[in-house]
Amino acid sequence: MPEPLRPDVDAQLVERVKQGDVRAFEMLVVKYQRRIERLIGRMVRDVDLVQDIAQETFIRAYRAMPQFRGESAFYTWLYRIAVNTAKKQLVELKRDVLVTESARAGRDDGDDETSRVENELSDGETPEALMASRQIAAAVNSAIENLSEDLRQAIVLREIEGLSYEEIAEAMACPIGTVRSRIFRAREAIAERLKPMLEQRSGERW
Repeated sequence: MPEPLRPDVDAQLVERVKQGDVRAFEMLVVKYQRRIERLIGRMVRDVDLVQDIAQETFIRAYRAMPQFRGESAFYTWLYRIAVNTAKKQLVELKRDVLVTESARAGRDDGDDETSRVENELSDGETPEALMASRQIAAAVNSAIENLSEDLRQAIVLREIEGLSYEEIAEAMACPIGTVRSRIFRAREAIAERLKPMLEQRSGERW
């Protein structure tokens, strides 16, 4: 006998918010705050703006909650608000949409796979191998930093946030074919930046 479907916790919380349950919204904030801040941290130059933009994102989401119809996942809808809020803030401040080391340092390392790879040395790794992995991770971050805004958003939502192509299309308000194209182009650009480093290391023995 198949297991019963698990209820959509987010949908239940959203319904409670619509009925005036502020605590339910606080639970959604707790659940997604770090992910939203990490997403925004990939978009803005000034790390000091990340929390402000995240706060504005949740304020806008709360105000717009009555219009949320559940046609997409709640976090997809929330990510779209975050992206639009960050864009609006950056336009107002006339700042470039770039990633910086300070923004990356402001992310929560506990939720970031790349940071765990960089900071953990397994029993089988040598210091040289760890240094190589850090250099590659830095090169990937640098490559992402130099992508255009649309390509960077697409690859971050896919590879870091783990959204599906359909969810990214919803979050970025564009056709799924455009999402696939942007992710492909982003991966190509990243691979091109890594190619010299990987070719060099293929000839080395650790």
